Amino acid sequence: MGEHVNIAKPAALLVAATALLAGSTVAATATTAAAPDGTRVTALQRTADQVLAGHSKPLKVSADQVRYDGLTLTAAPKGKAAAKDLDCAYGHLCMIVKGTKFDFYKCQTWTVNNWTGNGPFTNNQTPGTVAKFFNQDGSVRWTSTAYQAGTATWDPIWSLRPC
Repeated sequence: MGEHVNIAKPAALLVAATALLAGSTVAATATTAAAPDGTRVTALQRTADQVLAGHSKPLKVSADQVRYDGLTLTAAPKGKAAAKDLDCAYGHLCMIVKGTKFDFYKCQTWTVNNWTGNGPFTNNQTPGTVAKFFNQDGSVRWTSTAYQAGTATWDPIWSLRPC
């Protein structure tokens, strides 16, 4: 389960990019595809590899969760009520982007790709902590001061810093 799965092959990236561009969501019971080495790769892992291109590979991968050092990705809860009550632990910055819940808990700059659309967010960090969301040129697009929750427009966010 904690084994690194490398799907940086063009065909695998094409599948992930096509799914993201089509606006598809990721379900916890998503189907898997075979990587070139025969390892099974979940749709959530393909999403993580596409959206977090350039970051170190995950520490743990399962069918419904991908963990990095400072970030956990899971399939987002379904329905309007789930989106309104985005569960986010104290000290964390959470958001839903294209059907995937991002739960950031490490202070660093995260480069992201293909973040578009709208989605809920919760900044449940220490009161007064400012999360910054950046444009492609590195300028600040918007900020969130903890505690804050609402709906954000991700069109497009190129990087973020939770703290």
